[in-house]
Order: sequence, then C-alpha cells, then structure tokens
Amino acid sequence: MNTRFSFLVILFFLSLTADAQETDSAYIAQHYTKVERRIPMRDGIKLFTSIYLPKDQSRKYPILLNRTPYTVAPYGEAMKTSLGPDPLFAREGFIFVYQDVRGRWMSEGTFDDIRPHQAKKNSKKDIDESTDTYDTIDWLLKNVKGNNGKAGMYGISYPGFYSTAALPGAHPALRAVSPQAPVTDWFVGDDFHHNGALFLMDAFSFMSSFGVPRPAPITPDRGPKPFAYPVQDNYRFYLEAGSIKNLKEKYFADSIRFWNNLFKHPNLDTFWKARVITPHLTGVKPAVMVVGGFFDAEDAYGTFATYKAIEKQNPGANNILVAGPWFHGGWVRSAGDFFGDIRFGQATSTWYQRELELPFFKHHLKGEGSFNPAEATIFVTGSNTWKKFTAWPPKETEQKTLFFQPGGKLGFDKPQRTDSWDEYVSDPNKPVPYQDGVQHRRSREYMIDDQRFAARRPDVVVYQSDVLSEDITLAGPLTADLLVSTSGTDADYVVKLIDVYPENEPDPQPNPQNVLMAGYQMLVRGEIMRGKYRNSFEKPEPFSPGVVTRVNYSLPDVAHTFKKGHRIMVQVQNSWFPLADRNPQKFMNIYDAEPADFQKATQRIYHDVKNASSIKLTVLK
Repeated sequence: MNTRFSFLVILFFLSLTADAQETDSAYIAQHYTKVERRIPMRDGIKLFTSIYLPKDQSRKYPILLNRTPYTVAPYGEAMKTSLGPDPLFAREGFIFVYQDVRGRWMSEGTFDDIRPHQAKKNSKKDIDESTDTYDTIDWLLKNVKGNNGKAGMYGISYPGFYSTAALPGAHPALRAVSPQAPVTDWFVGDDFHHNGALFLMDAFSFMSSFGVPRPAPITPDRGPKPFAYPVQDNYRFYLEAGSIKNLKEKYFADSIRFWNNLFKHPNLDTFWKARVITPHLTGVKPAVMVVGGFFDAEDAYGTFATYKAIEKQNPGANNILVAGPWFHGGWVRSAGDFFGDIRFGQATSTWYQRELELPFFKHHLKGEGSFNPAEATIFVTGSNTWKKFTAWPPKETEQKTLFFQPGGKLGFDKPQRTDSWDEYVSDPNKPVPYQDGVQHRRSREYMIDDQRFAARRPDVVVYQSDVLSEDITLAGPLTADLLVSTSGTDADYVVKLIDVYPENEPDPQPNPQNVLMAGYQMLVRGEIMRGKYRNSFEKPEPFSPGVVTRVNYSLPDVAHTFKKGHRIMVQVQNSWFPLADRNPQKFMNIYDAEPADFQKATQRIYHDVKNASSIKLTVLK
C-alpha cells in the first residue's frame, strides 16, 4: 500500500470516528437533561454527582452508576459526549449517574487510596466505599423521578474497585455490577507492586499528579498538572535518579502521601492488607460480571482475583467472568481486532459490547431479553477463538510441568544430569529493559511484544522447546518453580512465557511498522518476584550466598494456544527496568538504598535431577 493511499485511508476512518462522536454527542444533547447534585452521606459529607436523565418520561428507567476518582467532568452546563460503559448504552435509555468519590475533585471529605472496608460499623462515622455507594443509591431512588427502582454499577480500574466495593452489604436495589480490571491488591499484583516489587514507572507517573493533595473541592482546570520529565528517555530518567530514595527527595519531598506510605510500609503489613477488598466479598446478592484483559499492564491480577474470591466465598452467586485479548480498558477503548503486532482476526471488543455488556445490564435492570452466558467467556489467543467454560480455570484441564534443560532446552521430561546450571552476572547498574527501543512513557504493548531484544542479552537465560507437533492450549494460572543461587543476599526473578513463531511465518499485510513475524517471540505472560519475599510477604528473608534456594510463585492466568509448528520459550532474568525498580542484590530495605548499594551478583539457574527448575502449566485437555 503506497503512502498516499495509506494516508487517505487513515483520514477516512478518522472522519468516520469523528462523525460517530458528533452523532453520539448530538443524540445525548437532544435526548438527555443533565443535573448536578451534592448527595449527603450518612456522616454529613456531600458527594458531587452528575445525573443524566432521559427527556422521554413516558417510561421508567434504571439507574446506572459510575463512581470515580478521575472527575465527572465536564461540570456545569456542558455534557458528556458518551454515556455508560460503551457507546451502545445512550440510545437504550438509562439514568446515567457519575460521582466524584469522597475527597476527589468537587466532592467533600478526605480521600483515601483504596479506602479500607469496615466489616463492622457501629456509628454513622464508620464509612467506607460500600456505605457511600449505598447512601448514593438510596438518595437517587428517593429523589430522582422516573427511576424503576433498580440500579447497576460499572467501572474500569479504580472505578472497578469502587464497583467491587459496592458488593458487601449492597443496597437491595443494586441488581447488576460489573467490576472491570478492578484494582484489588496493591502489594501482590495490581498497579504499583507485583509480588512485593515496586512497579516504578506506574507508581511515579501516576502519583506525581493523582497523589497531589487537594485541600478543598476543585475542578480539573485548577487541579495538578502532569509531571514535566527533565529526561524524556524513561530508562535514562529512572537510572540516572540513582534510587527510589533519590526520586522521592528530589521530586516529591513529603508532598505525596502515597510515596510516604511506600517508605513507611515496605513489607506486607496491616496497611496493605486493609486495602484488599476480596476477603470482604461475602453475601454477594447482585449479579456480577467481572471483565478484564489478558494483556492488561495494570490490573490483570485483579480481574481473576476478584472473580475467584466471589466464587469461593459465595456458593451459588450469579457471578461470571469475561476475559479477552485486551490492554487496560481495551474492551471499550478499541475494536479489539489487534494489539501491538498481534492480530486476532475479529473485533473482539465490539462482540463483547454487543453480546455481553449491554445484554447483562438490560436483562438485570430492565428485564429485557434472555441472558444466559457461560460461567467464563474467554478469548484464546493463538487459536483466536472465543471459548465458553463452565468454570474458571476450566474443569477440563490438567497440570503439566515444563522443565528447564541443559543447553537451553525446554521439555516435559525431568532433567537427569547432575550438577547442571546456567550462570551469568546481573548488574543493577545495567538492568534489562522491559521493552526494546526508547520509550517516553511506559507502553501498554510491552505485555505482548517481541522479546528477541532480551534474548540477545548475556544476563537473560533462554530455554526453548522443540518445534511443537500439535497444538497446546493453556487455560488458567502458571507457576514458576525456580531453583537458584546468588552471590548476593537478595535478587529479583522475572519469568516470561513466550510463543516463538516459525521461521516461515508471513508478515502482516499491510505492514506499516515493518514487523518481522518470522521467529517472532510473543510475550504471553511475564511476572516478577522480589526474592526476599519468596516465603513470606510479611517477613522478608535474605538469601545465603551460593546456596541453592527455591523461588516459587504464581503468574496471572493465561488463555493461549501454542500452535503446531511454534515453539514454547521461557526467559529468566533479574531486572525488568524501569517497569520495576532495581534490586540492589543485597538484603536491605530498598527504600533506604543509596546508589552505592547496587552491586553485581553472579546468578545460577539450576536444571539437574535434584534441582529441576520448571514452569507449571494449566493445559486444556
């Protein structure tokens, strides 16, 4: 395709998108009335709320609530250009409600990150996000004319957390809730920590604006501005800072409460435990549809943890799972026909919106249509097919173990050699980058990108299977089981599961990015473990230098088919920078680390009859 024709095609699709936005915006302006209210909570605090009411009052409508820390803008007479979870909703007729949560933007009160849930409430002062949601719905039912007495709730990411938090002690009118990529655990798996390792770029870039204190209600035009990076190359910026301590002292001092809490709570303690909502997901009454993406760089963990907690703690609950090949929010922020260099052959997001999201809310809030979804509706990449399961992980699976082998091999047979290992030096002052090339900010595509750049490094160990003679489909969790030693007293371990394409794989057509698919190493799943937490997140332990030690940890769930003719690869490394902060490779509180504390270490990955490193797979039969 020539350049001029490509440019014209892009302009054509942009014009279609603009026309659609104008049409949606015009429709909303013609068919909805916006009102703004300050809804009182039980303790007297008032929360700013925007309400979009259908002008057609010939019938009653359900309430669809979205609670957010990201502002309900626009304020005043201006109206949103889209309403509801996706573009299909505005024309279906709902009462759309958007609320600034307590302490954010135009709402009163004090904001608390992932405000802890209070299981026991003895007075009106005992508030949490569950009570704020309950009080909001109760006020809306009593004060908004034309409602049908039913409410639903949805949200992506942080608003996904608020959706989850609405479930304990839910208002009787709350009939349908969809937590989407919900923030769930900020120490173990979501956003800012993975297995105790700080996700540096996300924590710094997000909290440098979001975490700025708000002394009084404020609109976005007067709110904090994005951080101005003095160095645009993110690898250089974070490496030249020298340490997390230096970053805080130079750019935040004591102004960002979240960063202060990182330093006060380096390990998993009551501060972090109190902010995990899953133990409180009991007695769930509303219908629940948990939604997420396998390639979500922020909250892939929370999707599966939330669904599984509801299943385990609420036998018989109406709780279903939808997971697709999506980045963070990709199920409504893209057509879902591709991500990064990988194409899926269909518009997965469009299908989900039409077949699942809208029917879920219409059925439970309006009583319209039949809605009989599978327990788990899962898109399997590789084979690029939607599959329906009666459980997640599926019942029709078996556990198989892929063992690391001498000579960079990977296979299902346990190694038989004695005294076999791979040895290399990891240097935190030259950390392994998380993605090829130079990035200005953390990309979302790293979750699925080509890993050939890492395979070439001497501090990344590569294990690869023979060419597969038949398809192998994984559906469920993975477990890394490493037998390692280090010359230091601490180390991080990054395990990446990779699909290696055959050498005759054709390039995509068209191919404007000149992607070479022959031998492509697609990242299926990667995860980090901070070694000192290998036995306990509460009580870190040093490594004994040179002593073989087990590091065993779970990776978020996957659904992927390794096709016949492909290979399975595992890469192991000790840094993933600047995605995750650097480990000094000596046992210490990393938040106290100075640049001089970061030291080289000799690492060994063992693969012998006594010490057989492996990755455990959940394989679909």
